Amino acid sequence: MSAARGGGQGREQVIDEFHACVNLTPSQLEEWLRTDAAREAGQHGDGGESVGHASGRRIVDLLRTKEKDLSDDDVAHMRKVVGYVHRHLAQRPRGDVTDTPWRHSLMNWGHDPQR
Repeated sequence: MSAARGGGQGREQVIDEFHACVNLTPSQLEEWLRTDAAREAGQHGDGGESVGHASGRRIVDLLRTKEKDLSDDDVAHMRKVVGYVHRHLAQRPRGDVTDTPWRHSLMNWGHDPQR
């Protein structure tokens, strides 16, 4: 497997880690992404949609794609999701995180830290 395809991790390992990090179902994530809190969370670029919100829409598609049909680009995005979730979890704020930008941002990436 090439470094570009695996990035130091095997394809199967990336896919397994992605499914371990993403703890929302496609329908739960879609429902969340329709909320104002989801649209407001994260870094917003020129297009108005945050990077995390756009990623969430792609994650829904990835969750519904059969593993054999995943492209190298899909697996690269899965790796990006895993990295984001791990980095963000390490920055957990103190106290109740129920209604915080930190949790909302993670949820855009398919992970609810309260599950």
